[in-house]
Amino acid sequence: MKLIAKKAILPLIAFGLALFVGGLVIGFTDSRVLSKIGSPISFLKIFASTVGNAYLALFQGAIYDPNLVEGHSFLTGFYPLSQTVVNAAPLMLCGLSVAIAFKAGLFNIGAQGQFIFGAIGASYVGFHYELPIFLHVVVAITAAIILSALWGGFVGLLKAKTGAHEVIVTIMLNYIAANFLLWILGTSTFLRPGRLDPLAPPVKDTARLPRLFGDNYSVNVGIFISIVVAFLFWLLLNRSTWGFKTRAVGANSSAARTAGISVQRITIGTMLIAGGLSGLAGAIHVLGFQYELTSDTAGSFGFDAITVALLGRGGPVGVVLASLLFAGLRVGGTTMQANVQVPVEIVLVIQALVVLFIAAPGLITRYIKIKNLESGQEMASKGWNG
Repeated sequence: MKLIAKKAILPLIAFGLALFVGGLVIGFTDSRVLSKIGSPISFLKIFASTVGNAYLALFQGAIYDPNLVEGHSFLTGFYPLSQTVVNAAPLMLCGLSVAIAFKAGLFNIGAQGQFIFGAIGASYVGFHYELPIFLHVVVAITAAIILSALWGGFVGLLKAKTGAHEVIVTIMLNYIAANFLLWILGTSTFLRPGRLDPLAPPVKDTARLPRLFGDNYSVNVGIFISIVVAFLFWLLLNRSTWGFKTRAVGANSSAARTAGISVQRITIGTMLIAGGLSGLAGAIHVLGFQYELTSDTAGSFGFDAITVALLGRGGPVGVVLASLLFAGLRVGGTTMQANVQVPVEIVLVIQALVVLFIAAPGLITRYIKIKNLESGQEMASKGWNG
């Protein structure tokens, strides 16, 4: 418990400081607040009210909105939470994809492109084939994992055989994947009949992930798949020989090579798994929520995953919690903008601040006494081994 508490200190402080600075940005960019700057008491009151209302709207948009209960049951107010959970599932898997690469000392910036290929595979199988209900889902997910694993494994192969830097390669492959998606949506195979905009046919009902609480809520079995995968992630890294070798390579590849561990195999294998995880995320998003492939299917899942992995400190429990948190920010930001006219981009500011405070803990330790606090860079270079 002490170890868990110690690991949670930096993410909690980073998120708290990010909310604090985000509140300052909200307050000092509001014209009503600035109009009272000549009167200190009035200024502080309206400043606190503006920030408080913004974060209240964020909470209502992400977790519970009492305004939805009118004329309905108490549970109706949890509709925003269902949207948060739906968005958290693919984000969780992408976060694990980035985290497992970090364990091997690699920086997988390509979760976005891997997500796209997973979504393409799931979508094609989902709308093109006629299969029994359970088998259809399994085949669609399998196709997504295989495509994205190959896409990610290609990075590992280049890294292992040529020494190509995985950060540069994955960034370039993200651009290729995004433009490949735009092209393929214009082909006769993927373009929905009667449409000119890039939109694929909807996946068949037999390929859709079952919803858990009826048609009024979007929560589907994808969240359980994500949590099970997070558990398997922990087992793989902490209870298997391959996991030990991966952590050894991440801690010191030269020493691991001297000990007889094949760094090339670990590099290729890790990127295969990382790609498969992101592809599974794409499949869950298409089969469980969106139901159709579009040019914006991937959104920012792959990029947000980097922040999720950092905030979760590369551990499965941390990634699960961080994904729920960031999904809540994503969903609640829309309500915040609608209710109190605070730009949704403030959520991006908060996310960026979280990364800043985690990656540069000197900003924190200079004023707060915390022993043995590691930066995001140090955690990555050590493979985040606890």
